[in-house]
Amino acid sequence: MDSFGFLHGELDTKILILYVLRRLPRPVDAQTLTELCSFDTGVGWFDYADCLAGLEDTGHVERLQGERYVITDKGAADGEAAETSLPYSVRVKASRLIEPVAEKMRRDAMIEASHEAAPGGGTSVRLRLSDGKGEVMSLRLLVPDEASALTAERGFRADAEGIYQRIAELLLEGTAEK
Repeated sequence: MDSFGFLHGELDTKILILYVLRRLPRPVDAQTLTELCSFDTGVGWFDYADCLAGLEDTGHVERLQGERYVITDKGAADGEAAETSLPYSVRVKASRLIEPVAEKMRRDAMIEASHEAAPGGGTSVRLRLSDGKGEVMSLRLLVPDEASALTAERGFRADAEGIYQRIAELLLEGTAEK
């Protein structure tokens, strides 16, 4: 059956995979990578899977634990050299799909939340926020149990910037009056 997409053949599909991976700031899970590469009707799932496996075999892409993929230096260099062979409309569409995913990855990289059992009982939660250049905030809380710790972590990840702003406002509120 003929495909009607702009991409045709194994080489185009491999270049698209490298194009996508070059623009992501962190390793990406298999499902997200598949979604980012499947917008063109010329890319079938089985051909895509074969191409991704081929890129792994040649050392262009590395699969990490947990089914996450990252581009290698070799893949980045070869992808950069070949990506202009992708049709312009494919590059534009791919870039539009990639940007929100890449932005979420960049944000997630600046937020850390973890917990551990506290020596005297309870659970210690550590919440950190950076701006890409350095740490902006670090907060350690003692909560009663692991369930509370997980709730605090989820809340922080969801609105770290807002939490930072509210804490700063609370702390600086009285200094303007003095």
